Parts: sequence; structure tokens; C-alpha cells
Amino acid sequence: ANVLRNGSVLLQWAPPRGAGGLRGFALNCSWDGTYTRFPCESVELGAACRDYLLREAHGGVRYLVCVQARYAAPRAAAPPAPCVEFRVEPAAMRDIVVAMTAVGGSICVMLVFICLLVAYITENLMSPAVGTRR
Repeated sequence: ANVLRNGSVLLQWAPPRGAGGLRGFALNCSWDGTYTRFPCESVELGAACRDYLLREAHGGVRYLVCVQARYAAPRAAAPPAPCVEFRVEPAAMRDIVVAMTAVGGSICVMLVFICLLVAYITENLMSPAVGTRR
């Protein structure tokens, strides 16, 4: 499982040995979290498939994904499904930091414009009228 920066997970696997009669694969998923919906429940994949992109995995939740090979004829001693366990880093703090940086930069630029405007007004518009009486 390759956990990507955008919160997606790329699952990749090798073809099983002795793949004669291979019909496809089934993903069995479980998670350890509260109020979490996992988008790969009962996903069936073709025999040529070797990867699957899981989008929008929830941060801070422990996932267990198993890839079960499906064969045309039932096998008496089917090997256990290879499983991978992973946890996606919570992205909330990263998003907050990016948002705060953007807001802080915008406020800084606005303050510079306000200072320039005040300086312009004080220099050009508020200067006393210079006049000499004769």
C-alpha cells in the first residue's frame, strides 16, 4: 500500500503463482474507526488488474485490506488472502496550516496597501495650503 499525499492509497499486488483459471480478485476491507464508511466494500476486479486506487481514505484510521484471488473452479486448499494494514496521516492540521498561511499573507498585503494609502493621503491631500499674502 502506497499512501499518497492527497489522502489516497494505491494498492498494488503481484499475480498469484499458478494463475490458471484465475477469474479475478475481490477486495475485502475493514477499518478501526468510528463513523467511518470505507469505499471498497465488495469490490470485484478483473484477472489482469494489479492495482487499485482507494480515494479519500480517512486520516487516523487503521485499515486492513485483503486481496482474495477468485478462480473459475473452486479450490480445495485456497491460499489465505494476502492482507496489508495501513494508516493514513490526518490531513486536518496540514490544511489548517496552509489556510492560516494564506490568510496571514493576505492580511500582510492589505496592511501594506493601507499604509501606502495613508502615506499618500497625508502627503498629498492633507498638506496645508501654502499661500503668501501681499
